[in-house]
Amino acid sequence: MDNAADQLARFLPGAPAGQPKDWAAVADRLGTQLPRDYKEFIELRGGGHVDGYLYVLEPDSANEHYDLVHEAEVRSEAFDYLWSSSEKKPAVLDEPGARFIPWASTDNGEFLYWLVRPGQHPDDWTIVINEARGDWYEYLDMGFARFLLSALTGEIRSEILSDHHFPSTPHTFQPFSGWE
Repeated sequence: MDNAADQLARFLPGAPAGQPKDWAAVADRLGTQLPRDYKEFIELRGGGHVDGYLYVLEPDSANEHYDLVHEAEVRSEAFDYLWSSSEKKPAVLDEPGARFIPWASTDNGEFLYWLVRPGQHPDDWTIVINEARGDWYEYLDMGFARFLLSALTGEIRSEILSDHHFPSTPHTFQPFSGWE
């Protein structure tokens, strides 16, 4: 297991609630593989609600609002509309084939994405945080597990997320398994 994914899984309270996933089918639906640390975390802990604020999306969630593949489609359609009508498309997406894939959302409406670039290995994708209802983006050159663990421990601080009491203590993790 990826060291950061293992540390994150052990750091968050509660029992493991993950389920094996058909990652080949997920990759087929998304058109790309996903980062190893994310897949390992999801299989061990599952998607869930972190610190009462951040929703880590998971493929094949029973609730479509927490389903990674469904949200990728919804966000793509939303961006197409926004970028053709009111907001400027981020320059990092000018490269043909570059796109955002969401991996988390918040109670306030922020989204956390991977910046997917053609030819770049998923383990090397950049984390992108997008403010709710706006075009402010933060870019962090680190993976899913390292980012989330670093944010929870206070090693790094997002200006976008920090205004909304994230992270909180004590830390909480409520898995989606069992949610309707």
